[in-house]
Amino acid sequence: MEVVIAPAEELAVLAADAIEALLRRRADTVLGLATGSSPLKVYDELARRHAEEGLSFAEARGFMLDEYVGLDADHPERYRNVIATEIAERVAWPAERVQGPDGLAADLPAACAAYEEAIRAAGGVDLQILGIGTDGHIAFNEPGSSLASRTRIKTLTKQTREDNARFFDGDVDRVPTHCLTQGLGTIMDARHLVLLATGRHKAEAVHQLVEGPVSALWPATVMQLHPHATVLVDEAAASRLQLADYYRQTYASKPSWQGL
Repeated sequence: MEVVIAPAEELAVLAADAIEALLRRRADTVLGLATGSSPLKVYDELARRHAEEGLSFAEARGFMLDEYVGLDADHPERYRNVIATEIAERVAWPAERVQGPDGLAADLPAACAAYEEAIRAAGGVDLQILGIGTDGHIAFNEPGSSLASRTRIKTLTKQTREDNARFFDGDVDRVPTHCLTQGLGTIMDARHLVLLATGRHKAEAVHQLVEGPVSALWPATVMQLHPHATVLVDEAAASRLQLADYYRQTYASKPSWQGL
C-alpha cells in the first residue's frame, strides 16, 4: 500500500494523472466511480483535461460503487444522477457506458447479481476510485461487512445516514435506510485501488485503514491485502498516522517515472 500525503489539490492531480495514463494507453479503460465529497476535485480535474486537452471518455466504461434503494429516478441525490452531474456529462461520457446497481429494481438480489456479471463482462475494473467513511466503510460496506462480500443490499448505519444528511438538506429522515453496494470482494477485484481522504474527521479511519489490523470492524482495512492500493490523504487526514514521516520520505524518494 502506498500512502501519499499532500494538499488536496495535488492529490486530485495525482489521481487524475493515473486515470489519464490509462485512458491514453487504452481508450476502453474501465473505471470505478465513487460519489461523496472525496472524488469531487478529481472529477473537476478530469473535466478540465477533457475541455482543455481533449481527454476522451468516449470508449471508456464506468461502474458506480453503490446506489440508494428507492429514490425516484429523477431524485438529485440518486447516485446515477450525481455521477452524471459531477463527471459523466462534463466529459461527454455516453450515458450507456456508465452503469450503476439498480436501486429501483423489483428484484434487488437479481439486480445485484446482474451488476456483478456486467462488471465481469466488461473485463473488470482497471482503476477504482474510493472514499472512506468516518466509520471506515468503503462504498456502503458498513462495519461488520464480510471481507469477501459481493454486490448486495445493505442497511445503512445511523452514523452513515447522519454523515449523508448534508446532501438531504440536513434531514436524516430523508436519507434512505438501504442501498445496493459493491462488496469488499468486488472492490478488491479491481486492478488498482485509489482512495482519497481529506479532513481531520477522516483521520481515525485513515489510521485504521493504513496501520490497523485487517478487520471487518474497519472494512477499508481489507485494502491492506490488495497488490496495488494507493491512499491519497491531506495533512489533516494523515494526522493520526504513526508512520507519516516514513510515508513522506518514501514518496519523496520515488522515481519520477513510476507514477501511482
